[in-house]
Amino acid sequence: MSIPQSGGGPIERPEQLAGYLEQGCKPKTAWRIGTEHEKFGYRLDTHAPIPYDGAQSVRAVLDGLASRFGWQPISEDVRLIGLQKDGANVSLEPGGQLELSGAPLETIHETCDEVNEHLREVRAVAEELGIGFIGLGAAPEWTHDQMPLMPKGRYALMDAYMARVGTTGTTMMRRTCTVQVNLDFASEADMVQKMRVAIALQPVATALFANSPFFEGRPNGKKSYRSWVWQHLDAARTGMLPFVFEDGFGFERWVDYALDVPMYFVYRDGRYIDALGQSFRDFLAGRLPALPGEVPTLSDWADHLTTIFPEARLKRFIEMRGADGGPWRRLCALPALWVGLLYEQDALDAAWDLARHWDADTREAWRVAASVDGLQARVGGLSMRDLARELLVIAEAGLRRRARPGAGGLIADETHFLNALKESVETGKVPADELLDRYHGDWQGDLGRIYADYAY
Repeated sequence: MSIPQSGGGPIERPEQLAGYLEQGCKPKTAWRIGTEHEKFGYRLDTHAPIPYDGAQSVRAVLDGLASRFGWQPISEDVRLIGLQKDGANVSLEPGGQLELSGAPLETIHETCDEVNEHLREVRAVAEELGIGFIGLGAAPEWTHDQMPLMPKGRYALMDAYMARVGTTGTTMMRRTCTVQVNLDFASEADMVQKMRVAIALQPVATALFANSPFFEGRPNGKKSYRSWVWQHLDAARTGMLPFVFEDGFGFERWVDYALDVPMYFVYRDGRYIDALGQSFRDFLAGRLPALPGEVPTLSDWADHLTTIFPEARLKRFIEMRGADGGPWRRLCALPALWVGLLYEQDALDAAWDLARHWDADTREAWRVAASVDGLQARVGGLSMRDLARELLVIAEAGLRRRARPGAGGLIADETHFLNALKESVETGKVPADELLDRYHGDWQGDLGRIYADYAY
């Protein structure tokens, strides 16, 4: 999750809220790719999740990355909570999941190099500590009580609030992992089309990347349990956002939506102030109970935007949020999918043509079906597998037209990063299906085998 924002003076006019988003508009030559991925750490000897502190801990991993590979520490209340280097961040998710928030890069070749270098560094440090890391959408065996809550003020407040709304918030925080890609837009109109494609077709990514069929030691009946968890978390800040598809959607409409999302906190002088359930509209009027008489700054607005969790999220870029964490090939495949669809206009138009006639109920039905059945999902007589096949053809054509070479020109474009997804469509099996086959096959119901067989 995001680190506190900084900079920006007091908000003096409501127009500044939409203006903040509009500042994300960039010419196509300045579009970049930012990939984020989370992973679970565990003790190699017992498979228990690692705590924040101690000899075998996430703190020890952060210390090792800092001392051996030049990462600079980020602290909160003197506790090490993250690292930064060259435009990238390593941070802690609420349950100790380790996240790489990559630097904004020009090509997927560079993104994949960054991911591979990060995993190499983490493995070098972790192995000496007796720690392993694994990419899954949900913790396969661990209970809520086994998962430590990381010592970040933001998480303490969120944890308290999650217990009051929905049914799965604390599960999301402690026991799920995702991979996402952040992409740019050129104008308000470009943002609108990309957001519509991103939200409508996010269930296809959920299906292709489904990788969480186990929970608390046994199959859970879902291909993407992580997606199911998000569906039951907090209706005020999650979902498929039908208003995005209405006439008149743009920056102002997103502001109206965000203003109605209950607040979590205000960050002041290195600490998080409890504003749980309070209104950013009241904050604008100087009537926030947590800080009476104060008005927000643009950094407060930026922080508030990070507490909204729909399937695609608008900030000064667009975040694709529908995929489970997974094996390394898919950490490169996710940006390939969305860059291929959104960064070439012909591909963007073709992707929108697939979904433009769906109504809100159909979009939601795809979301639910993807979490349960993956590529075997069906809605209204259409199969997810066929839909994914069409979408991959569009994405591959988009990447080919981008024609971004790699390996010093030896690789003509970025299309090969889609190979893992094409294999899934050809076989009809996503990672969740493969895991279930192993569980019912050579593992003979021994889920402990997952760590050695699927660790990074």
